[in-house]
Amino acid sequence: MIILGIDPGTATTGFGSILVKNNSFEALEWGLIETNKESEPSVRLMTIHSQMLEIIKKTQPDVIAIEKLFFAANAKTAIRVGQAQGVMLLAAAHTNSVIFEYAPGTIKKMVTGDGRADKKIVQSHIRKIFGAKVRSGKHKKTHFDNAADALAVALCHAYIVASK
Repeated sequence: MIILGIDPGTATTGFGSILVKNNSFEALEWGLIETNKESEPSVRLMTIHSQMLEIIKKTQPDVIAIEKLFFAANAKTAIRVGQAQGVMLLAAAHTNSVIFEYAPGTIKKMVTGDGRADKKIVQSHIRKIFGAKVRSGKHKKTHFDNAADALAVALCHAYIVASK
């Protein structure tokens, strides 16, 4: 089974696809959708939507797992991320993809054993599970956490499916 994990954002969205086969996991593709902070919100959403369609077409997932929106103190940011998540869900719907959503705490709990784990712990677990192939050198160091989070979302779904 191929699972595409998505870590939604407006400026930077992480994505990661994994292959689950015989209780083993392989990271197939991971990266970022980045938008220009100077662009109009509608242009940024259009970029996210079109790149999501391309990623879905390229990775051909059996399912898409997306991190649920977490409401932070900044309502404006939460609204923008919610809009971005909406166009991601729209792209998934356009491709007839099966979609699952998981809360951040559930993802962290399933991947690290601790629902309050920080990003560095999540990244460490992702590297342990997927091996040396998954390194931050593929993208800007500051944004590898988005791709790692997306791989964690996909892995969370794989663990939940396996536990049923």
